[in-house]
Amino acid sequence: QVQLLESGGGLVQAGGSLRLSCTAPRSINSINVMGWYRQAPGKQRELVATINSGGRTNYGDSVKGRFTISRDNAKNTWYLQMNSLKPEDTAVYYCRLTGLTTGLFDYWGQGTQVTVSS
Repeated sequence: QVQLLESGGGLVQAGGSLRLSCTAPRSINSINVMGWYRQAPGKQRELVATINSGGRTNYGDSVKGRFTISRDNAKNTWYLQMNSLKPEDTAVYYCRLTGLTTGLFDYWGQGTQVTVSS
């Protein structure tokens, strides 16, 4: 089992910015996808953004143009830069690592709270 370590959540005013980080404890030498998901109270968990090992990105419609996902393979870390935050971005944000080595793997972070005040 792999423990993903998240950091960077917090409280911010609407229009502000935050950056989330997620680190895997060891090198990820495989085909993989790093991602961010979020879950607001009473709602289903939803995709925020993903980036694959080739650098291709994908974003949820509600965050396009405001959020940017990136990765630093040397640090086994990926990031979510969140700009122009809105109260509706308030949620617990989870990082996720999926991929294929000798078999499929799918790991989640513990979640970090992001609260955007109006």
